[in-house]
Amino acid sequence: MSAIKIDNLVKRWDGFTAVDNISFEMGEAEFVALLGPSGCGKSTTLRLIAGLEDPTSGVIEIAGKDVTNIVAAKRNLSMVFQSYALFPHLNVGENILFGLSVRRVSKAEQKRRLDETAQLLGLTPLLDRKPSQLSGGQQQRVALGRALISQTKICLLDEPLSNLDAKLRAEMRNEIRSLQKRLFITMVFVTHDQTEAMSMADRVILMKGGKVEQAGAPAELYEKPASSFVAAFIGTPPMNLLDLDASGAGTSIAGTSALVTKDAKGNALQLGIRPEHIILSDKGLPAIVENSEYFGADSIVTCLLGTQRINLRVPGPPSLTAGAEVKLQWPASAMHFFDKQTTLRRNDVDAVGQTTTSSEEN
Repeated sequence: MSAIKIDNLVKRWDGFTAVDNISFEMGEAEFVALLGPSGCGKSTTLRLIAGLEDPTSGVIEIAGKDVTNIVAAKRNLSMVFQSYALFPHLNVGENILFGLSVRRVSKAEQKRRLDETAQLLGLTPLLDRKPSQLSGGQQQRVALGRALISQTKICLLDEPLSNLDAKLRAEMRNEIRSLQKRLFITMVFVTHDQTEAMSMADRVILMKGGKVEQAGAPAELYEKPASSFVAAFIGTPPMNLLDLDASGAGTSIAGTSALVTKDAKGNALQLGIRPEHIILSDKGLPAIVENSEYFGADSIVTCLLGTQRINLRVPGPPSLTAGAEVKLQWPASAMHFFDKQTTLRRNDVDAVGQTTTSSEEN
């Protein structure tokens, strides 16, 4: 049985469509990330699942039960908000227990659950403190504790790490994922940060303009993007997208004579190559270095290939200066083709086995 099932879900406000006929399912104890840029509909989708918004049309099922028209309080799920939404006049223990108090759970049961939850999250020494006396990471744990203490099988998280610094975000990614596995609960995690989605989720649902652009395991989105949007959104830095031109010998990278396929349909195509799949070589395509960015373990070098910019990842500090002439090479297996009009992936295009120029072929 699916933990959550969404079928043809639509949400409109005054003619604006925030969620546009989307469908997907989530299995029990699955960690699913709703990923996408601001305004893509991911938070609205989460609020529809939670019952905080009413859908225009479509069906929402939780544990096999249609909850589309059931109020939020009866959907048997918990939620962690981006702002944490802690009560400033209550201490940590009272904030965590708030939902149980409202539902009039017995005092003995409240104490038992509070002790378990506080120990699980490392909050036991902080139970008497007020939110203003806590760090951002501690406040995030309190908000998470308030959701977990309800012991629901589904937990919804709306960008819970966006207010934390980079180091705390990395720590909390590990903690949340570890908790989800230990407690065997279904988590739906909304984020615009692809690093969070790719490192935490069993499955990523990438949204654009209210629609699902691609859904699958993180590796699937990275290795076989369904569109040029997915290719450009997933990966740091993102996949290079190069325009192609048709020529007599086939299809070449625009501004060069570098053949990438012998199929002369290049005016309708873009070529995608990830920076980490490009190498510097004695043979290959001539390019000019524009600049380099050093990140410690590696560097991102931007080159001009014909009239187009292309990024490649090289190990260690950059050894190339602006204006240097280099040659770039990549295997045919690293090439992805996309339709320029529809932006969709093209699997019917055969790549040339070696990046070459037409003169090298002859």
